Amino acid sequence: VQLVESGGGLVQPGGSLRLSCAASGFPFGLFAMSWYRQAPGKGRELVASIGYGGGSTNYADSVKGRFTIYRSNANDTVCLQMNSLKLDDTAVYYCAKGKRSFQTTATMDPYDYDYWGQGTQVTVSS
Repeated sequence: VQLVESGGGLVQPGGSLRLSCAASGFPFGLFAMSWYRQAPGKGRELVASIGYGGGSTNYADSVKGRFTIYRSNANDTVCLQMNSLKLDDTAVYYCAKGKRSFQTTATMDPYDYDYWGQGTQVTVSS
């Protein structure tokens, strides 16, 4: 399993970024996916998830209405569109693979994910 995140960078408050995660080494279209983040000095937080078919999504309250997760099973990619970014969104962002195949529901249980990428840094600063 390989998950490679990209798209991070420095952005001003109120700005937008789109993160991408390229997956390989497993049948991507059969597994739920998610995005986590870890801010300096804090634990890892699951911020968004998507079921294997893409029809079910779920978000942490802290990002609801600002972030959108979506996937392309044709391209083995899951993305996170982040709008209206805040200082508190500064973190390393990781994508993660679901543990069970055919997980329709976008679960927000961290125990439902078993592989993570190396992460991409997002810094929100004026």
